[in-house]
Amino acid sequence: MRIRILQNRITPMGFSIEKYLREKRIAIESTLNRLLHSPKKYPPIIHQAMRYAVFGKGKRLRPILLIAAAEACGGKASDVLPAACAIEMIHTYSLIHDDLPAIDDDDYRRGKLSCHKKFGEAMAILAGDALLTRAFEVLSQMRFPKDKVLQAKVIAQITQAIGTEGMLGGQVEDIQSLSSPTQVQREKKLSYIHSHKTAALINVALKVGAILAGASRGELKALDKYGRSFGLAFQITDDILDKKEKRELTYPRIHGLKTSREKVKRLIKSAKVPLKGFKKRGEFLKKLIDCFVESRI
Repeated sequence: MRIRILQNRITPMGFSIEKYLREKRIAIESTLNRLLHSPKKYPPIIHQAMRYAVFGKGKRLRPILLIAAAEACGGKASDVLPAACAIEMIHTYSLIHDDLPAIDDDDYRRGKLSCHKKFGEAMAILAGDALLTRAFEVLSQMRFPKDKVLQAKVIAQITQAIGTEGMLGGQVEDIQSLSSPTQVQREKKLSYIHSHKTAALINVALKVGAILAGASRGELKALDKYGRSFGLAFQITDDILDKKEKRELTYPRIHGLKTSREKVKRLIKSAKVPLKGFKKRGEFLKKLIDCFVESRI
């Protein structure tokens, strides 16, 4: 097979990961624009704040993973776009709240002022709440022609992933991370934070895409393994690249940069192993971890 080198990545002739990402981002942006209320809709300030937070320089990683998982299981992107956008709304809600002074106290997000710096703390809190609510409204309005039970299954998977057993629980532990006095306790807490705060939403995005495409148990199990490794690798990479170093509890601070990079490489390798069963349909997922994780370290 002929190959070409594209930005330090070798890809089969005819396939460009950059083109794939660009096309998916355009579709996601267009659908988000349609699903979110007009900035003029009363009361306008809340809809303006929601749109301000959603439409930035986000990578759209989670909705793209949802779409890629659906395609790997034989589904179509057009059928899962509303669910993908709901996941992005949930992710954006979490970022708005993360940036608040009471949590991470960040003035900037995605290259511009954080939502609370632009609209005030009260409106930022409400914008986050509104995005979370709108996400489930979108999910409740989706059509599930194959099996109506899928709707309840998808919503249940997402609520579990973002609740106290998932993302929210990880955020709680992150806030309390400085209270761990010993090395062993810090390592255990860090592992919990990474697997819940970051990996949970990445994993459920993959799971939802697969469920909507009618994935088999074997496919769901493989994507779960892929998602766990991807989520952890993604978070450790973020810790490596974090120049602000505001948080004490990060993988590089506990284990050092060299060990952290080696850990990421092992996770990338282990993430690709369960994708073998998808054959060519899993190539997108392999290249996504290369693009979003490996190329950054």
